[in-house]
Amino acid sequence: MQIFKRFVSCSFILILISGCSNTENKQRKIKFEPTVASLQQYRTPDWYADAKFGIYCHWNAQSASKSKFSGWYARHMYEQGSPAYKDHLKNWGHPSEVGYKDIIEAWNPDKFDADRWVKLFKEAGAKYVLTMAVHHDNFDFWDSKYQPRWNSLNYGPKVDVCKEMREACLREGIRWGARTHLGRSYSWFQTNKGADTIGPKKGVLYDGNNPDYEDLYIEKATPEQIGTNYSQIRHPLNPSKEWMEHWKNRMFDLIDNYHPDHLYFDGASPFMNDEGQAGLDVIAHFYNHNASRHDGENEGVMVIKDIKNHGFFYDKISTVVLERTRENNIVEEPRETENSTGPWFYTGDETGYRSSESLLHEMIDVVSKNCNFVLNIPPRPDGSFDDQSLKILKDFGMWFKRNGEAIYGTRAWHTFSEDEFRFTAKAKSLFAIALKKPGEKVLIRSLNSWKPEDIMSVEYGFKEKLNWELTTEGLEIKIPEEFLGEELAYVFRISCSREVKNLPYRKVAIQSVKEDNEENSKKFGADGNGGETLPTRKQ
Repeated sequence: MQIFKRFVSCSFILILISGCSNTENKQRKIKFEPTVASLQQYRTPDWYADAKFGIYCHWNAQSASKSKFSGWYARHMYEQGSPAYKDHLKNWGHPSEVGYKDIIEAWNPDKFDADRWVKLFKEAGAKYVLTMAVHHDNFDFWDSKYQPRWNSLNYGPKVDVCKEMREACLREGIRWGARTHLGRSYSWFQTNKGADTIGPKKGVLYDGNNPDYEDLYIEKATPEQIGTNYSQIRHPLNPSKEWMEHWKNRMFDLIDNYHPDHLYFDGASPFMNDEGQAGLDVIAHFYNHNASRHDGENEGVMVIKDIKNHGFFYDKISTVVLERTRENNIVEEPRETENSTGPWFYTGDETGYRSSESLLHEMIDVVSKNCNFVLNIPPRPDGSFDDQSLKILKDFGMWFKRNGEAIYGTRAWHTFSEDEFRFTAKAKSLFAIALKKPGEKVLIRSLNSWKPEDIMSVEYGFKEKLNWELTTEGLEIKIPEEFLGEELAYVFRISCSREVKNLPYRKVAIQSVKEDNEENSKKFGADGNGGETLPTRKQ
């Protein structure tokens, strides 16, 4: 198949020794390592470039922590004096006696329903759905061959979550993918090996030191292996060879048995001490495996981050994902912005949620720059969704039902914005999406060099034709008051006589998202609760 010529598989290739009879043939294993150059042949699959919008859920036992500091609870509950530690003492007991394993064992998400989740997300407009296959806490949401005890079949949902979510997506006709955070777990989770440094429990080791639970709490690492706190929360400096091989095996198991079309690493390519080769092996295997299921053509979307000290970042080997961050300009190759309704995990405080309008406006802005938008909807510990989450999903769904044509299958135009307008393009249609309710006249100055014969019609809401006039200032659209109801965003379709990519444009009043990015970083941070600084992108 063609893809095997483009990407060198990291798996062992079986070769028959020539000159032997059938009975004498011996099989010899030869290991090939993928190169960065081979992986840089990656191209964005069409389905992904067309989809634009996906949904996923930060959800695991940390959701059941009874703490609003649930984002990195499994790490912070073992850091004496932290808000999560204090909540753990109050709600559960001392971490030398009641640890994260006990939260997993107590977790009872009896309202988890994969079919309901996927139907809700599809109705909200999502074209792909991602499952949290494993977070930093080392707990797998699949029938994991290499994590046979601490997985969702034995604890929590008591079902194969990845399987159920994937099958529900297939039934609904949308794509499915898996998000993995395991590459950072080796250092991130080492706090469970500590002990209090002051107080009545000073020196009493936390339960992560119990060898009976090392399969959850991970082997004890040395300071040289994990580094300072700065390195621990980003990527292990020098993990053991056993752990690196274990990580690869877990990823291969997930890929081979669950066939994701979208795979996420929470960082760049693991690991720091092998210049990302383990990650390159997994990425190559993912592409090859996906191609083997699609007539030799890779339809798999791999996403990694270009953040310093989060593994090794190699450009063009995958799609780049931006955490709570938007591009400031149009990018050539599609990227993915991920954001959330509020904190990453459910906290019980719905007052901290962002509005449907602000989230939808972010999605529109992201798409106008040739990127995809993925929204995190954190479920309650029991697997249900609170009223505010359901409202956001409903609001998105209503808007997409009326205006989806301005998003799905579109591409960025020559310029992405003019004041409160965002532009998307498809064939002979230019979509001008207003983020604020227009008045009785709209002037789009970006089109001031167009000619009357370039425009066939101007519509509002894909059904109401409007009067328009081209002036030296731009395109002036007259809007009868009765045409505009209350919308989260207002879509105007300009139907043209030729491909809009061939029409001239003028850059006018381009809006920056720098302040929004900085506000996101300050408010939420990397852990979603504002307790850790959001890492800075390298590029």
